[in-house]
Amino acid sequence: MTKKLTTTAGNPIADNQNSQTAGARGPVLMQDYQLLEKLAHQNRERIPERVVHAKGWGAHGTFTVTHDISKYTKASIFAEIGKETPMICRFSTVAGEMGAADNERDVRGFALKFYTEEGNWDLVGNNTPVFFLRDPYKFPDFIHTQKRHPKTNMRSGTAMWDYWGQSPEALHQVTILMSDRGCPKTPMNMNGYGSHTYAFINADNERVWVKFHFKTQQGHAFYTNAESNEKIGQTREGYQEALFGSIEAGDFPKWDVKIQIMTESQADATAYNPFDLTKVWPHGDFPLIDVGVMELNRNPENYFAEVETCAYSPSNIVPGIGFSPDKVLQSRIFSYADAHRYRIGTHYEQLPVNQPKCPMNHYHKDGAMNVLGQVSGATDAYYEPNSFGGATETPSYAEPSLPLSGDADRYNHRDGNDDYGQPRALHDLMSDEQRARLYSNTAEAMHGVSDEIIDVALGHYDQISQAYGDGIRAARAALLA
Repeated sequence: MTKKLTTTAGNPIADNQNSQTAGARGPVLMQDYQLLEKLAHQNRERIPERVVHAKGWGAHGTFTVTHDISKYTKASIFAEIGKETPMICRFSTVAGEMGAADNERDVRGFALKFYTEEGNWDLVGNNTPVFFLRDPYKFPDFIHTQKRHPKTNMRSGTAMWDYWGQSPEALHQVTILMSDRGCPKTPMNMNGYGSHTYAFINADNERVWVKFHFKTQQGHAFYTNAESNEKIGQTREGYQEALFGSIEAGDFPKWDVKIQIMTESQADATAYNPFDLTKVWPHGDFPLIDVGVMELNRNPENYFAEVETCAYSPSNIVPGIGFSPDKVLQSRIFSYADAHRYRIGTHYEQLPVNQPKCPMNHYHKDGAMNVLGQVSGATDAYYEPNSFGGATETPSYAEPSLPLSGDADRYNHRDGNDDYGQPRALHDLMSDEQRARLYSNTAEAMHGVSDEIIDVALGHYDQISQAYGDGIRAARAALLA
């Protein structure tokens, strides 16, 4: 007898695949208690390390503006050419625990905190422009496949491929993960991406959509699986050694910061959903625009205080930068800050590494870790509105309205979506040597997984490209020979 899926309170769940949104492309609804329960529960599954991105490496640095983009955004960080803003960066692996080896094949986190004069701006991305899912409802399920099996306490290839084989939207990211870019030699040898679509708002209160790119100046370098295994045999701290050692020696890594811009009318006309995290914007249609340079030039004096407790969240934005209807981004706005309140403490932003460099006034009160006391701007102002001179709202910072329409429902995010075209374009851009490594890496990742599960996944690869599917089959046969 099939068991009925329910909430933890026993309420039956009708749809465990799709979030409730206002229209097929619209934002998620706060009334979707099932989504919030899954995200909030996942944030509390492990202590004290991060649920994901537990193993990380970080450094301080600067962002310097080299090109004028003021026509797109009024954000003070981009105010003038030559302007320099202090920042801190944390790189990480997604799946591994704190003791995992640095040089394993994995997606890498690329988290940035900029200390602007209008508050902290956090850009929490990866070294890939896309991700494994487009609906946040599936994030806890996906992450479970990357963690340890509850019975064996080992990573499970079966869980990964069983999930990916039933989630074709993941295959764009899986293609990147199994390519050369899935195993960069050091943090300095990889690009970074905001991945999500964000909004820019200019001085005239006009909105455009934006994607952020960080292109390494050090060049791309990667390990094959065999080279990665050899490196891990030498050290489990390869990334930490490379990043810390490079900065300590005065060889400061740099990234060219670029953006893509899409107008609201262009977004309405795209054949694909421009807010879909599994999709890229073609550079031929939306070319890269130069913005500035990010440089990492100072190692932390205390790893725990400056890297481990540094709390990044997409909810930290500044005037001139806003959100989009990207469903995964909208869920991260909630879940990241919620994870920090659980993992570090209620007032995690009072820690020095998380404090803004500009004045702050708010009405959050009491609770664990409140070492600053009341910071509302006046002694007797502990609520708002008040008559005692406490901090007040500033209407001039309001964003332009965003038109929304659609019936509240759980829309099937796989209906009408082409999950094969962009992976096909990426596959076809690779050289023969790159494709051979892609097939081999994918086949190795399938080791020990049943033929039934692999056949489902290969059916999707065939729809990307027959050459792709057949290449993986040939590589599997060679491994089994």
